[in-house]
Amino acid sequence: RMICSVSKPIKEFSNLKFGSKQEEHNHQLGMGFRPNGCLASPQETLMGKYGDNSKLIYELQDQGGELLALRYDLTVPFARCLAMNKITNIKRYHIAKVYRRDNPATTRGRYREFYQCDFDIAGQFDSMIPDAECLKIVHEILSDLQLGDFLIKVNDRRILNGVFAVCGVPESKFITTCSTVDKLDKMPWDDVRSEMVGEKGLSPEAADCIGEYVQLHGGLDLIEQLLQDPKLSQNKLAKEGLGDMKLLFEYLTLFGITGKISFDLSLARGLDYYTGVIFEAVLLQQENDHVEESVSVGSVAGGGRYDGLVGMFDPKGRKVPCVGVSIGIERIFSIMEQRVKASGEKVRTTETQVLVATPQKHLLGARLKLISELWDAGIKAEMLYKKDPKLLKQLQYCEDTGIPLVAIIGEQELTDGVVKLRVVTTREEVNIPREKLADEIRRRLEPCSLSVQSCLTL
Repeated sequence: RMICSVSKPIKEFSNLKFGSKQEEHNHQLGMGFRPNGCLASPQETLMGKYGDNSKLIYELQDQGGELLALRYDLTVPFARCLAMNKITNIKRYHIAKVYRRDNPATTRGRYREFYQCDFDIAGQFDSMIPDAECLKIVHEILSDLQLGDFLIKVNDRRILNGVFAVCGVPESKFITTCSTVDKLDKMPWDDVRSEMVGEKGLSPEAADCIGEYVQLHGGLDLIEQLLQDPKLSQNKLAKEGLGDMKLLFEYLTLFGITGKISFDLSLARGLDYYTGVIFEAVLLQQENDHVEESVSVGSVAGGGRYDGLVGMFDPKGRKVPCVGVSIGIERIFSIMEQRVKASGEKVRTTETQVLVATPQKHLLGARLKLISELWDAGIKAEMLYKKDPKLLKQLQYCEDTGIPLVAIIGEQELTDGVVKLRVVTTREEVNIPREKLADEIRRRLEPCSLSVQSCLTL
């Protein structure tokens, strides 16, 4: 479905031609442009695009005194790549590290250096079709990973801006107000309201008006209700956003995934570059057996439409409409590890299929020769790096690491021309002619190729 650019989005397009020496120089430096067309520094390429989150960007200075910054996400570098190479149509995914100067919480999968997986669709297409596919991708991923119940919240920046406008918020405070609203999933409304009034300088009346809207969530019925709202229906931005949201839900209905989608006006996504639809996926859990309503246990994916970001890096301000989603790989791994730990399930930490072992001393040569034969036959084999390890220690190593088979070769096996193959879990042992050992190992491990889960767990 997507083209993979892995972690080198620039290198793949390096054979493209540039319109001027300046553009080629900028491409090589990985820079963008200021709004006035002047060259931006590597640090400026990132700064000013993440709202209040810009304080989480790692800033540094090289030995020559040049100001630099580590990438905060994969979206801004992707947009710069499109602008520098004049790419107007691409569909891709990208897995790489990003960096945030944040307070780490390892138990919740929150790190300062971590991996993200981004899916993006760039190009001029009919409204909401790419957006619906991005949501479908998130739904597929979370369903296939079987992480438990989840919910994908959707909203639109235009709807939020329309809400702010009809509630009397000055346009200059839209972005900062948006960042405050985005805290509603972590703070109660009273605290959010206090921040709006006390720190952001909104009037109490404006804050109360915003509260009437941002605490709403639902589906098509809510969209229809807001389209008839006497205030919002008079605001051009809100009307456009609600119209697109209605169209999006129609497409999601055709995809059959609206049961996991919620139109949630509290969703704000504090990043500055979003221009339209925004979405965030959260995992849910039952608070206890007696409570039916699900509660969120954390965001694992987020994204939205950013139609103006590419133009910020183009010397002529040429825009490329884009929509994408980012999957938090570390967050998902952390959740999966916690659930496996809680279940008592043992997870394999190696892909090794068989350990070559010896029961007596002075048989290192025999082990080396047999493991070489298995490697040449394409079997994933290993052995302990000791001359004369005890057999019990070798078997214990298999149990600890989840290696399913042990190929034992002793003096008697060498004499008989066989290898004793042991199944670690059942402790069953059988003598196999040496020339048939590789085939027997493949036969015994064949069911693992049918189920990844059975391969990884014992």
